[in-house]
Amino acid sequence: MFNNLEAILMEAGSSLAGVVAVTVFMTDLGEFANTNVVFARRFGPHRPARTTVQVSALPTGAGVGINAIARRQA
Repeated sequence: MFNNLEAILMEAGSSLAGVVAVTVFMTDLGEFANTNVVFARRFGPHRPARTTVQVSALPTGAGVGINAIARRQA
């Protein structure tokens, strides 16, 4: 999931360091702890505001979806 997010951010002139807020959509909140580990590894000390929402389904059968708001880098 983060590889796709990084590619989209780079195309838009930003990066994970530019992310200021994230909404995570999960079909299984039992994976929440694992998601925290991935976030910590990918974002490092930079921790954007985050909201996590459980949903019944996501497109293409995905288990996790991410909506990110980022600033463009100067």
